[in-house]
Amino acid sequence: MQQEHSDTAHFEDAAVQFIPVAPDRLVLKFSGNWVAGGDLPDADEALQDLVRTKPAPRIAFVTEGLGAWDSGFLVFLARIVDLCNGSGTPVDLSGLPEGVRKLLDLASPDKQRTGVTREKSSPGFLVRVADATLDLFHGFQEMLAFIGDATLSFFKLLRGKAEFRRSDLSQALQETGAQALPIVSLISLLVGMILAFVAAIQLKLFGVQIYVADVVGIGVVRVMGAIMTGIIMAGRTGAAFAAQLGMMQVNEEIDALESLGIPPMDFLVLPRMLALMLMMPMLCIYSDLMGILGGMIVGVGMLDLGVAEYYYQTLKAVKLTYFWIGLFHSFVFGILVALAGCLRGLQCERNAAAVGFAATSAVVTGIVSIVVATAVITLLCQVLGI
Repeated sequence: MQQEHSDTAHFEDAAVQFIPVAPDRLVLKFSGNWVAGGDLPDADEALQDLVRTKPAPRIAFVTEGLGAWDSGFLVFLARIVDLCNGSGTPVDLSGLPEGVRKLLDLASPDKQRTGVTREKSSPGFLVRVADATLDLFHGFQEMLAFIGDATLSFFKLLRGKAEFRRSDLSQALQETGAQALPIVSLISLLVGMILAFVAAIQLKLFGVQIYVADVVGIGVVRVMGAIMTGIIMAGRTGAAFAAQLGMMQVNEEIDALESLGIPPMDFLVLPRMLALMLMMPMLCIYSDLMGILGGMIVGVGMLDLGVAEYYYQTLKAVKLTYFWIGLFHSFVFGILVALAGCLRGLQCERNAAAVGFAATSAVVTGIVSIVVATAVITLLCQVLGI
């Protein structure tokens, strides 16, 4: 039998009425608009005393006078359910609208996926080693596939079937050639001066400062000029290639080329690779001259050597074989830098952070490739006796 008294809490639009219908049954009657942002009742205050009564009553709901509702109503109900569950009070949700019951059911802890809020555990050492090994293996596979595609594209060029614009090749030649001269000049000049300083420290002990010309000339012409040029181009041009192709991946321009039947390897990679293959030997020759000039500045300005004396000593020490070895180094470095930059650019994911990562990875890959190629070529020269 329903009791005659009831407790009612009124709030502007929203209202909740507590109706005890039996000693063990309490009905919450909702009315008005329960919209988030309005003056809604607080579930903790409303049920603080009721849920502590013993024996705990059974809670039910009536929503005949309920108007508009949103997440504010759901939050109030969810808090009531949590309080009742914490005190062991049974709750009957049958009086709520079907949509409200479904949302409360989805929000219940039983419906949450296990492990969602759990902190991510660090993988073990063997797992990390295995993941790194697999990533390295997959990266090596992608690199081999890319080199194969670039080789096929180069053969298509020899047959006159490569699809690319001559204007792109001209622009790439300018970017990798004339625009790189200032930085190549500065670095090569300083490297030549540094080599001369290092050699002079020891050669002064024996009074043979003239051999500074030998050290600088052979070192720069044979390998140092090509290495410095390759590293400069890896940091300058290789990163630029990766960033350009990475942005094209982000903007889906490469997908558009493929949809039009234009192979990206011919249209994008081949002009850049040709430009570096042609310009790197020329930049290497220029770097050799600047390096020898740097050594001459130190020899003439600090070691009291004559310009003609230093010049003829350099001609005597530097053989034509050393010159060709340096050019071969630069030719190989040009291919490696172009492949590294284009590969990382085409592997770029479609977000801004990935473009920066692609540029960084292109520089690292290019420099590592240059060092490894230098070691291999030097070993081959040693075996061949040249």
